[in-house]
Amino acid sequence: MADVGAVLAVAAVDLGATSGRVMLGRVGPNELRLEQAARFANDPVRVTEGGTTGLHWNVLELYRNVLAGLGAAAHEEPAITSIGVDSWAVDYALLRDGRMLGNPYHYRDERTAASIEPVHRLVPPDRLYRQNGLQFLPFNSLYQLAVDRDTGTLDAADTLLLIPDLIAYWLTGRTVAERSNASTTGLLTLPDGTKQAGWNLSLIEQLGLPPRVFPKLVDAGTHLGPLLPSVASELGIAASPTVTTVGSHDTASAVVAVPMQTGTSAYISCGTWGLVGVELEHPVLSEESRAANFTNEGGVDGRVRYLHNVMGLWLLSESVRTWQRTGLDASLPQLLAQAAAAPATAAVFDADDPRFLAPGDMPSRIRDWYAEHDLPSPQSPVEFVRAIIESLADAFAHSVRRAAQLSGQAVSSIHVVGGGSQNVLLCQLTADRSGLPVFAGPVEATALGNVLVQARAHGAVSGDLESLRALVAATFAPTRYDPRRR
Repeated sequence: MADVGAVLAVAAVDLGATSGRVMLGRVGPNELRLEQAARFANDPVRVTEGGTTGLHWNVLELYRNVLAGLGAAAHEEPAITSIGVDSWAVDYALLRDGRMLGNPYHYRDERTAASIEPVHRLVPPDRLYRQNGLQFLPFNSLYQLAVDRDTGTLDAADTLLLIPDLIAYWLTGRTVAERSNASTTGLLTLPDGTKQAGWNLSLIEQLGLPPRVFPKLVDAGTHLGPLLPSVASELGIAASPTVTTVGSHDTASAVVAVPMQTGTSAYISCGTWGLVGVELEHPVLSEESRAANFTNEGGVDGRVRYLHNVMGLWLLSESVRTWQRTGLDASLPQLLAQAAAAPATAAVFDADDPRFLAPGDMPSRIRDWYAEHDLPSPQSPVEFVRAIIESLADAFAHSVRRAAQLSGQAVSSIHVVGGGSQNVLLCQLTADRSGLPVFAGPVEATALGNVLVQARAHGAVSGDLESLRALVAATFAPTRYDPRRR
């Protein structure tokens, strides 16, 4: 444990769906600093699989980059005390005798489409929601596992590890599942106020899944142990830091660092996805909540992240990739500047439409949506960018209103964190469409939440989440956007 008042150096491994980075944090009672040690792409790979194709994460390349990033962080700061890992949710690796059986599938792979109806025949959607509180997403882990069950892949496995737990296993040799990310599998019980969520063995049995593959659950802030000697040697680290679990779902870490000081704020963790919701003490399991497709995911310190998934900046980044593939000079900063000066979109599209989930020609899909609804479609890239930002802001505002209605928690302001907090047009339009002030920042909320949980586990800071958020608010002042009259 660190001396009270000492500044602790920790490393945050933060793996997103499009890129990863290793951040070096220095944390004390009145100090919170963050600098980037390494950043790297996270590009999926599509391969032929017996007459079809599968979209996979290149997880070995990802791990190689993690090691290189940790080496760079250790070179910058040899006295790193702790390492924490967070990533996107739901995807996993299957292991046998400690060896990975294959590269994990990407959640945007289409393989789960055929498993949804059979799963719902076993456990109808309303009953499933009462058991796990999760919104329906076609890539939830339980649907992926149903495919692995039917193909016999699960028969060979003895351990399932979600992505951050897999990286932690390679670093330490420990196989565990951190609770916040495990909650996204749809296979945990719900907390009832007297005990923590655990693996839902009844549901696991109903779905015909083998209980043996699910590892021990641990909370954020658990010390897994030092780096394996072979890893420490590869990194050139003499005094091996401890690997400490954090809110290993990146949104769980991001919510830790949302600088809200009251229970009347909503949050939007905005990156590839826009996660829009409120923090609660207890889940909301009403039929109205299920119909609205709101989810109850685990947070740090037993909090409930009650939220709705909106497609997020994926719509924008995939559109830009499409234009660039066709030879257009599509500079995102330039397009955003031009879109801010463009007229408001006459009609927004439904940013939650499932057609936008898979990679591909996003502008054509948006154009098709407008055609099907007999509405004029954007034409130029600038018009498409404006329509995307307007539609995301509308979806964000609607989700905030629904979160307040369904949870009974009043909302008087919205905090936007993550990469989307830098998008001035998006933040302003969200304020306009919600009628609420929007506080933007910090951009690095996920990494900040990661390092804060590590620092608290090692005694450099103390207190509840509100105390950690007060340190964020004092260090990273957000930008305020007030709603304009429409």
